This record gives sequence, structure tokens and C-alpha cells, in this order.
Amino acid sequence: MLKTLLLESNSFWGSIPDSIGNMSSLQELYLFENMFNGTISKSVGKLSMLTALDLMNNQWEGVLTEAHFHNLTRLSQLWMSLDSTTWSLVLDVKHDWVPPFNLSIAIFDSMLVGPNFPAWLQTQTELLSLQLRNVGISDTIPQGFWNSFSRIWDIILSKNKIRGQVPHFQSYHLLRNLDLSFNNFDGQVPLFPSKMMQIMNLRENMFSGTMPENVGEMLPSVSYLDLSSNFINGTIPPSIGMLKNLQILVLRNNCLSGELPPHWEELQNLNLLDVANNNISGKLPSSMQSLGSLKWLSLGKNHLEGKFPSFLKNCTELVNLDLAGNKFYGKLPAWIGESLSSLLRLSLRSNLFDRVIPQQFCLLSSLQILDLAQNNLSGGIPQCLGNLSKSDEQSLASSFEKISVFLKGREYVYESTIYLVHSIDVSGNNLSGEIPDNITSLSKLVNMNLSVNHLTGKIPESIGNLKSLESLDLSRNKLSGPIPQSLSSLTFLSHLNLSFNNLSGIIPSGNQLQTLNDPSIYQGNSLLCGPPLSTICPGEEPDPVARPNGAEKNDEVGFESLTFYISLVAGFIVGFWGVCGTLVVKKSWRQAYFQTFDNLKDKIYIFIKVKVARLTRER
Repeated sequence: MLKTLLLESNSFWGSIPDSIGNMSSLQELYLFENMFNGTISKSVGKLSMLTALDLMNNQWEGVLTEAHFHNLTRLSQLWMSLDSTTWSLVLDVKHDWVPPFNLSIAIFDSMLVGPNFPAWLQTQTELLSLQLRNVGISDTIPQGFWNSFSRIWDIILSKNKIRGQVPHFQSYHLLRNLDLSFNNFDGQVPLFPSKMMQIMNLRENMFSGTMPENVGEMLPSVSYLDLSSNFINGTIPPSIGMLKNLQILVLRNNCLSGELPPHWEELQNLNLLDVANNNISGKLPSSMQSLGSLKWLSLGKNHLEGKFPSFLKNCTELVNLDLAGNKFYGKLPAWIGESLSSLLRLSLRSNLFDRVIPQQFCLLSSLQILDLAQNNLSGGIPQCLGNLSKSDEQSLASSFEKISVFLKGREYVYESTIYLVHSIDVSGNNLSGEIPDNITSLSKLVNMNLSVNHLTGKIPESIGNLKSLESLDLSRNKLSGPIPQSLSSLTFLSHLNLSFNNLSGIIPSGNQLQTLNDPSIYQGNSLLCGPPLSTICPGEEPDPVARPNGAEKNDEVGFESLTFYISLVAGFIVGFWGVCGTLVVKKSWRQAYFQTFDNLKDKIYIFIKVKVARLTRER
């Protein structure tokens, strides 16, 4: 007698046959991670011995009703989810439905359960793990729900539109994982005591107020704490420094102010620290030199100040370093290239760094994104920057982080696809000298912005080697000479700005450049000629079609000519058939017409004869 049917992680497809209900001794049914589709047979509800039902990560469709669970009195573990975003599977039960089972595990993911919060969950008093992720709930949570479970470990309600407040608990001492992210919860930050808590994710809600001062005592075991994208104000409590197990701390996109906590010595396991987009000020505390395990540091868009933080020399595993939008000053140390060889992203944008870009930056062979824009850097662009971005590393993609990159004159936010973005932005500095030819070897480069500097010389002839380039901005420099023809071979190029330089000659045409027909791309270069500018190149005839300034006039002339010929043809048709058509149809008119024509011919003949005879006599 079959008690367990395990078909996990294969490529089975089709629907569950009705005959499944005949397997009366079946206790465990595992069909997860296949390609099953169609409706789920109601005969599953006949499996009275069933204790575990796992239908996750398939392509189910249809509606689940009370009939699907009718005789499942022993069911304790239920996993249901779709490998889809269409909500093709719906759980539709009555509001007052009382299930025949009492679950310990209830997992519903990416299927439609809402819009109302399922009231039947309050009958499940033995729950250890509950997940309602992306199930379309836009309701408030009944107060009784929070009082229903005393032994629960995991509560995951993420990616819904649940609203209302979360009460402060005193009884959830066993809770290990609380994920309320991507909802509309409001009120005070619900940090409640739990010595077992390991993961707390309240990201992207509307929580407000301050963080509890004793957070370090309330959550002594927490390793993942994400309160980002809320409206939390006040300072970061110093007791954060007591969280010895903390690995990930994300507080970005809030209203936090004041200085960073003074004590970080105990956070030896901290891998990720993100407090970007707040109002934090002051200098970085010296105790941060203890954070040798850091891989991800985002302090951007605050009011921090001081020289480049020297403690980072010890953070040799750093992958992402974001200090953009602060008031850091001084020179960039050479040891960045020597000690931080794992860096994939370095963003120092909008600070007060000055002097030259160290040659040692060329040692950052894994670097995908280099953003030094809007500082006071001087000197030349290192000739060896072509050594950057040689790695195929994709670890910059992160499931919990968003990364902003300036492309095409705008700020774009990336998440899982960030590893595809390779960018160099040194715009808005005082850089001089020529553009290094070696930079054109960066075949993965998507964005290159060297604008608003004092660069001279020519645009490298091999610029066409940047096959992945989507955005190129060399505007407001002192570049001279012709625009290389190879620029037209960049098939992904969608943003180009070469304005306000000393470029000369004919603007290249063909391929992708035909779509970039905005004259402002080339303005401020008085020696450039050819479309899309109105300036005609020497030795060329004006081409009215190619001159955008005369396009409207040419269209008008062409329209008038077309109208003239249409009227001419129409007039001919009307005139010809107005006469000839009548003669063809009316016989009496036709005879009269030709009789008149014959009489007229005779009169003309007689007239000519008389005139000729008179002239003969006069001679």
C-alpha cells in the first residue's frame, strides 16, 4: 500500500487524474517543482489519510473550494504556490469556513487568496509556519489573528497590500522569522521581544516613529534586520552595537538623523550595512575599523564628512562601496586599488574629493561600475582604465538591495539585473588630457560619461569597439577633430551627447546614428556640418529633405504639388467623361453633336474657299 508519492523536481506535466482519490492509504503527496498544469482534481479531498500535500512551483489553474479539502482531517502540512505571476490558481472558500484539519505548516505563494484576509486561519491554533506571499490581500488583519498562535516560528505576509497596525507582542517568544515587507502597514515599528528572532523584514511599508532604544536587548539573536523604505525618524539606537549575530542591517530610505552609533566592535559578522538616503551627519566612528567582514557598504545621500575612511583598508572582501552624495574630501588613496580588489561597484559621486585619480585604480579588474562624478578631481584619466570590468562576476546582483546608476542623464534603479550594467562616470570634474585609447577595450561597457571636464584631443578612432554601449556623453569638453565613423557601428546606442566641444568635419551617418537626429547632440561645435545640423558641408548641394529646419516648408511644398496633380487628373476625368460619357449614353445627342460638327466643318471649308478665291482675283 503506497503511503508516500514523491515526484519532486522533475519535468512532469499535465493535471492530477481523478483516480488519485482511489489511493486511500496515501499519507504524503509531493509534486513540487514540476510543470503540472490544469485544474487540481477534487478527488484529492478523498485522501482521508493524507498528512502532507506539497503542490508548490507548478503551473496550476482553476479554483480551489472546500470540496478539495473535504475529508483531509489529518492534514498538517500544506504547500501551494505557482511558478507564475498571473494568479491563475484561486482559493475560494466561504468566509465562515471551518477546515476539517489543523495545520502546522500553511504555505500559499503567488496564488489568489485575497482580497479579504482568510478568516479560517484563526482556527489553525497549531501553526508553526505561515506564509501568505503575493496572494492579493488588501485587507486589514483581524485582531484575533495575532492572538491565535503561541508557538509560531515563521510569519511571512510579504508582497500584498495589507494595511493597519501591528500590535506589540509579549507572547511570541519562539518567533524566528517575521516578514511583513512590501505592504501598507503603518504605526510604530513593531519590534517586540523575541530571543529566537533571526530575520525581521519590514521593508517598504509606512511605519513611522523611532526605533526602540533597547533594540539590542529585544532581539539578541537577530541576523537580518531590514527596516528600509519607511518613515522612521530619530537616531539609530546605540544598542544596535550589541547585536553580535547581525549580518545584514538595512535602514535606507527613511528619515533617520544624528550621527552613526559609536560602537561597532561587537559586529564582527556584519556583511552588509546600508543606511543610504537618510539625514545622518558627522564623521564615521573609528570603531568601524572592526567591520572586517563587510562586503556591502552603502552610506550614500547623507551628510557625512571627513577624509576617505581609512578603516576600509581592512575590508578586503568589499563588493559594493557607496559614499555618494556626502561631504567626504581630500585625495583618493592609492590603497583602494591595492586592498579592495574584489570591488564590483565604487560610487563616490557628489563629494569633495580632489587631486588625481590614482593609477592603482586600474588594479580593480573586477570593477563594473565606477562613479566619480561631480567632485574636484584633476589630472588625466588613467591610461590603463581599459583593464577594468574584465570579470564575469555576477555577485553584484542582490535579492535585498536596489542599486542606483546614472545613465542617459537620469538615475536608474536596478536589482537583479545590475550585473549587466557596466559603467564609467567621471563627469563634472576638472580632468584634462586626452581620452585614453585603452578605454575602448571595455567591450561590456553600457555607459560612459566623461562630460563637463577639460579633456582635449580627438575622440578615439576605435570608439566603435564598445559594442555594448547604450549611452555616451562627451559634452562640454575641448575635444577636437572629426567624429569617428566607427561611432555609427554602435547598434545599442540610444543616448549621445557631443555638444560644446571643438569637433569639426562631416557628422557620420548610417546605422544607429540615423535614429539620433536631434541637432542638440552636436550643438556648440561650429565646425561640424551635415545632418541633422542645418550647416551644409562644403561642396555639397542643399538637400531639403535632410535639413530639419526646412522640413516643414518642404512638406508644405510637397503637399501642394501632390494636390495640384490630383486636381489635374480629377479635372481631366470629369471633363472628358462629362462630355464623352453623355454622347455614349444618349444616341439623339450623339447624332446632333456629330451633325453640328459636320455642319461646322462645311462652313469652315466654304469660308476658306471663298477667301482663297478672293485673294487669287486680287493678284
